[in-house]
Amino acid sequence: MIVRSSPAAKRWLYKPFPDAPAQTEAIESLVQTLNISPFLATLLVQRGVTTYEEARTFFRPELGHLHDPFLMKDMDRAVDRITLAMAKGEKILVYGDYDVDGTTSVALMYGFLSTIYDRLDHYIPDRYSEGYGISKAGVAYAAANGFSLIIALDCGIKSLDRVSEATALGVDFIICDHHRPGDEIPTAVAVLDPKRDDCRYPYDELTGCGVGFKLLQALCMVRGIPADTLWPYLDLVAVSISCDIVPVTGENRALAYYGLKQLNSSPRTGLCALLRIAGFVAPNELCPSPAKHLDVTNVVFGLGPRINAAGRIKHARAAVDLLLAEHHHEAEDFAYELNKHNADRQKFDKDMTEQALAMIEADEWLKNAKSTVLYDATWNKGVIGIVASRCIERFYRPTIILTQSNNKAAGSARSVAGFDVYEAIEACSDLLEQFGGHTFAAGLTLPVENIEAFQKKFEKVVADRILADDLIPKVDIDIPLDFSEIDAKFYRIMKQMSPFGPRNLAPVFCTEDVVLVGEPTIMKEKHLKFTCKQLGSGRSFVAVGFGMAEWASHLQANEPFSICYSIDMNHFRDQSTIQLMLKDIRIAE
Repeated sequence: MIVRSSPAAKRWLYKPFPDAPAQTEAIESLVQTLNISPFLATLLVQRGVTTYEEARTFFRPELGHLHDPFLMKDMDRAVDRITLAMAKGEKILVYGDYDVDGTTSVALMYGFLSTIYDRLDHYIPDRYSEGYGISKAGVAYAAANGFSLIIALDCGIKSLDRVSEATALGVDFIICDHHRPGDEIPTAVAVLDPKRDDCRYPYDELTGCGVGFKLLQALCMVRGIPADTLWPYLDLVAVSISCDIVPVTGENRALAYYGLKQLNSSPRTGLCALLRIAGFVAPNELCPSPAKHLDVTNVVFGLGPRINAAGRIKHARAAVDLLLAEHHHEAEDFAYELNKHNADRQKFDKDMTEQALAMIEADEWLKNAKSTVLYDATWNKGVIGIVASRCIERFYRPTIILTQSNNKAAGSARSVAGFDVYEAIEACSDLLEQFGGHTFAAGLTLPVENIEAFQKKFEKVVADRILADDLIPKVDIDIPLDFSEIDAKFYRIMKQMSPFGPRNLAPVFCTEDVVLVGEPTIMKEKHLKFTCKQLGSGRSFVAVGFGMAEWASHLQANEPFSICYSIDMNHFRDQSTIQLMLKDIRIAE
């Protein structure tokens, strides 16, 4: 196929088709036992589901399949310390990071413990004055106010100095984290982190909130508290899994599955208020709305930004207050405040992104580099991670956005598929004061005078390690699909493969020999919409491409093209119709 020059060319990467004899037999068996099409059976086998029993577990996860929390390193020590604190009447401080995972973690831990113990409080560090992780101010606050135990959530795995300082002041730490440890583990009473090299827990992709949930699960087992007492808190765990972009596999899949059920059936008061102000529930509707099923995508784009906005613009305490709210009117006030913060965040985001892109365009070295490192002392620290992601949308390469904070340069890094930005930052650690994070997202702090040297060294590290193909946006395609296969039953069964997320993404299909039915239209000056059919098939579908308006002038009547897309259901005026959500288009000459 000769492909005409088109907007924003992407690589189409096809997943290996399961054609080994055992895989072929598995597909045929699933077709018969589940009464599904070979295409759906192929999707299951691609996801490692090959038998009827595995399919039943995949489609219907069970909380009874959660791992024993005491398999996690130090879990027994953590439970013993909390039990001792309660027996002696010690004051316990629940400490968490200021993002979605951190605030949901604090709401989970504080919310549950407060039902069985009353000598506790919670603490969220200020993003601007204290920074990420365990802060000096936080340790000082605990010591000055008589707290002898801190339970740290979604942070702490690299806080060696702060934990030592706390110990000297008579304050013990239990750390519940999920980030990569450094060479040393803090000398806390217990350090719960499934990514520890010496931890044999069967699943290492939990969120910080997920690790906190496992601690509470263990505490319930020891104290004889029924397990189902914890289940109402799974809406918080599902929000953390969705927004922290962790794999939706294994234990996370079960936690997200039941957490989303909780969010759709009986969400906590604060989340209900947030759903209403985010537009998922009309003012005169019940919460949750029976007409709107919330999934991971809704949480990521609807709830996540608003919860995050509290810490980005003012203080994340407001997000915890919302998540712990018990009264409707109080929750509505908190939700309104978070929504206002989110509107402010959107303006910062837009202005800073425009400035960042202009800086790249004005500098030939930056335009041609394999990475992006930008610094502006006036940029809002709470938005730099978002701006890094926006820059990647235009210049597809590892990106770090830096601003000034406490006389240092503080930055957020984002990466592209296939490149480990954490390891690249680690290779520049001689220029840094601290750093931490994941493969695709990280945070760092360095002296302002080191910025230029860091920019050059990071570029060299990236240039030496990144592959040419890594710098081209890609679309992962599960299988080719004919329009004749797409119907309500196909969609219904495919939807049962959710919750979708990393390592269990919503299936992406591709179809060739597609032609327009009528003219394409542009929505809100940037989105593409058209009706199309496949040659030889009688079925036609509406296709929508967000941010793909530039394609409208490239599509011609009676000229076949190929599309890759996911399948969704559009609900409008009590009518539900299947529509195709475009990922990319190819026009063949």
